[in-house]
Amino acid sequence: MPIQTVFLDRDGVINVDSPDYIKCRDEFHPIPGSLAAIGRLTRGGLNIIVITNQSVINRGMVPLRELQAIHDKLHRLVAEHGGRITDIFFCPHRPDENCDCRKPKPGLIERARERYAIDLSRAVMVGDSAKDILAGKAAGCGRTVLVQTGNGPTAMRTLEEAGQRPDHIAADLAAAADWILAHGDA
Repeated sequence: MPIQTVFLDRDGVINVDSPDYIKCRDEFHPIPGSLAAIGRLTRGGLNIIVITNQSVINRGMVPLRELQAIHDKLHRLVAEHGGRITDIFFCPHRPDENCDCRKPKPGLIERARERYAIDLSRAVMVGDSAKDILAGKAAGCGRTVLVQTGNGPTAMRTLEEAGQRPDHIAADLAAAADWILAHGDA
């Protein structure tokens, strides 16, 4: 069955991640090729939904309005490259809050599924960390892709320890988009 939806992690997949977090729109810097990749996926008829942990909210580091400004910037930049993000789902919780939406738990993907009636067997989760891949698998996504930007190089060790593997490993979102578009009907 053809792929219909692509779930994307944000930090480390679309934009350059930071150990100090992305706290304002001026710190949001797209990874080269990522915006054009979203444009290609959109033109390929795929729905793009961002699934992101943003504990900066409950850590008190970023007000909700600034997170919205970062996401407004993301929407604008993607549109400039011919792409469209259908929605952005974020978890504001710290790891110690034990919520159901913080990846690796599948809560955000499940919320997106409910809101948009997504057939998860026809969805791909693209991320740079083990949490992204594990969330995609736990939610029942048909495929998972690990990109080597962001946390990608260390994620494989964590996945192997958990007895999991992504369906594909790509250098970056541009290469992941190429693979998804080439294998989306398989």
